[in-house]
Amino acid sequence: MISDRDFFVRDLDDDMPLNKLFDDSKDLYIEIGSGKGEFISQYPQKHLEHNFIGFELSEKRIINCLKKLNPENNPNVRLVRLAIDEKIALLFDEGSISGVFIQHPDPWPKRRHHRRRLFQAAFLDSLAKILKPKAKIQIATDHKDYALWIVDKFSNHKEFVSLQESPIQSDYNLEDHVVTWFEQEQRRQGFEPNFMLYERI
Repeated sequence: MISDRDFFVRDLDDDMPLNKLFDDSKDLYIEIGSGKGEFISQYPQKHLEHNFIGFELSEKRIINCLKKLNPENNPNVRLVRLAIDEKIALLFDEGSISGVFIQHPDPWPKRRHHRRRLFQAAFLDSLAKILKPKAKIQIATDHKDYALWIVDKFSNHKEFVSLQESPIQSDYNLEDHVVTWFEQEQRRQGFEPNFMLYERI
């Protein structure tokens, strides 16, 4: 009998793009940093017409995600244990991803650590390669300085455009928003999320 872990968690295969994790032609979405698994377990249930891959490096967080997933309710979800950076372009076929969700990435607040932030020009170059035209990127962070950093990186990239009247807004910007444990905890401490929504031109 196949275990839930065997069903959901996949290892990388250098000879196979991750698009092949599903044997159908549904649109593929990815979540970078699945945390405790609230989004990757809830959002795909409302969108069974799409497939989703969640990335998380921490084994503890993978286990937390698995606690919220089961094959019956989440047949369209897979997890990959991997830290994502600009090398994401090597994982997928070009122009094959329909959307990206990135919620509360590590802000690396100290200036000397800014080079470790996920949002860099090279990372956006890679996203531009794997995203379909009109694909959306939804981002949330409670760290205002990082939000401004992200907006600056996108504003200097010709392949993306903000879909919001203001690049940063306090209200969530997509239907079926899932409040993660981290968002709830940060709100409780007085840190409100900043939402950004970009589209691949």
